[in-house]
Amino acid sequence: MPQTKTNPDPPSKKTSWPFNFLVFFVIVPVSAALVLYQLDSFDPAPLPVHELVGPVATSPKRNERLLHGSELVGVGSLLAPEDVAYDSKSGLIYTGCMDGWIKRVTVNESATESLVENWVNTGGRPLGLAHGLNNQVIVADADKGLLSISEEGKVEVLTDEAEGVKFKLTDCVDIATDGIIYFTDASHKYSLKHFAFDILEGKPNGRLMSYDPTTKQTKVLLHDLYFANGIAVSPDQSYLIFCETTMRRCRKYHLQGRNKGSVDKFIDRLPGMPDNIRYDGEGLYWIALVTEITPFWDLAVRHPFIRKVLAIMDRYVGRPQTEKNSGVFAVDLEGKPVAHYYDPGLSLLSTGIKIGNHLYCGSVVYPYIIRLNLEQHPAQPTS
Repeated sequence: MPQTKTNPDPPSKKTSWPFNFLVFFVIVPVSAALVLYQLDSFDPAPLPVHELVGPVATSPKRNERLLHGSELVGVGSLLAPEDVAYDSKSGLIYTGCMDGWIKRVTVNESATESLVENWVNTGGRPLGLAHGLNNQVIVADADKGLLSISEEGKVEVLTDEAEGVKFKLTDCVDIATDGIIYFTDASHKYSLKHFAFDILEGKPNGRLMSYDPTTKQTKVLLHDLYFANGIAVSPDQSYLIFCETTMRRCRKYHLQGRNKGSVDKFIDRLPGMPDNIRYDGEGLYWIALVTEITPFWDLAVRHPFIRKVLAIMDRYVGRPQTEKNSGVFAVDLEGKPVAHYYDPGLSLLSTGIKIGNHLYCGSVVYPYIIRLNLEQHPAQPTS
């Protein structure tokens, strides 16, 4: 009787599919990621976590839906209007856009009927703006340095370095009544294009500086700041407030008196990462918060290796967009919280300024300025 031949599948074929899946979709990517992690030169530093832990600053009044009832100014004509400066003499709003244009905006009763004019193109990326004592506009241009633009539109570079170190990210500016210009260089290491690396690195690369138009001298007032950002001279001219984005705080630098040159706390542990700060002439500072602080970012602050992974992702894949609940945080002259305007649908608001009864918000992503009527949509007491 002939025997039936059997050809059982080799044992290897039974396990080939799961084995190949494990190799190609788990082992290889993980191994490659580990090699990339080891070879990448990005070296984040431990942050002073003890200065970040503790109760988060909260406001007694909130508007949690800033977008509800808001209007859009200059839709499509204002590409990422990072800062907003108001000229009370002319009634014009000035803002710097990502295409290099500083634009002038005539705001009418209806936001949709606002007029937008291309004024001057700096050839760089204008960020902070301030009106000078002689009708000029002073610009912190991320690429070009500190600029002065005359009424006729002539652009002059005032300074682009200090102590032999070039500015890498000239960020914000304000002017004292004596004409001294105060400004920040967010990072002397990273440009605007790579600003996220400065924050992820966790090293104090920022500087606070002054420029005297009379002597044309640039002075470094403070070194070693964690992404030096917004700046506002106090109404009595005795101090200025500056923001450190990475550390979620604003501090006070004394300009006069026995404490001249010293630094004090103004407000710590903000509920988001601060950008620009504006004084409204009515006793309040308005601090733009680009994003809320998420549990994941809170974890990343404590662990440099997480920030290194995020930096590698940013370089090779793209940074995940997790920013939300952006808004504006109002505090009084002592740094005490007064009101918080924000919205879960907002991200990367960079400035907030109160003009009349309206709050005007600029950003680094939206193609317009957001306007909110504060009388019609006030912040309400929290329960």
